[in-house]
Amino acid sequence: MLYELIKRNRSIRRFDNSQKIGIGSIEKWIELARLSPGARNMQPLKYVVCTGEEMNRQIFPHLAWAGYLTDWKGPEENERPVAYIAVVLDKSLIEKADCDAGIAMQSILLGAVEDGYGGCIIGSVNKIKVSEILGLPLHLEILYMIALGKPAEEVVIDQVINRNIKYWRDENEVHHVPKRPLSEIIYRKF
Repeated sequence: MLYELIKRNRSIRRFDNSQKIGIGSIEKWIELARLSPGARNMQPLKYVVCTGEEMNRQIFPHLAWAGYLTDWKGPEENERPVAYIAVVLDKSLIEKADCDAGIAMQSILLGAVEDGYGGCIIGSVNKIKVSEILGLPLHLEILYMIALGKPAEEVVIDQVINRNIKYWRDENEVHHVPKRPLSEIIYRKF
């Protein structure tokens, strides 16, 4: 079950924005992050949930969507996320989050995928602008944004060919993500 769930958990960048997400679902996914392990059990992450159309409209232009798709500026208006989660670090607790953010975001996305939704972790964020939009105090630093919604695109996993790891879209708009083979990523077995 977990293997299939992880295979389905792809970076989704186009959504059916007529399909909203209830706040209860998002809270359930954040609960998965809360229950996940973290360095020193410090629990320095906080989450800002945005489901309002106006707030989402303000956030959208301050995110970059797909670096390898140089001719694509991001999802069209009817393909945009219906929700965002800002993953923020409470710097009054600790100065850096170590591996906590990655563990938390994977937990959130696995919960979303299990419930029929999808998302994309976005690290290319104008953090100053989005912090202003969200009204964050100085001790809360945005680490990432998670875009969420009902997937409106097909994403498939391919094998890497000629060491090319760049994702791409075919003539049918299917999003292809090359992955290195297991034999290449296991360096040594003893």
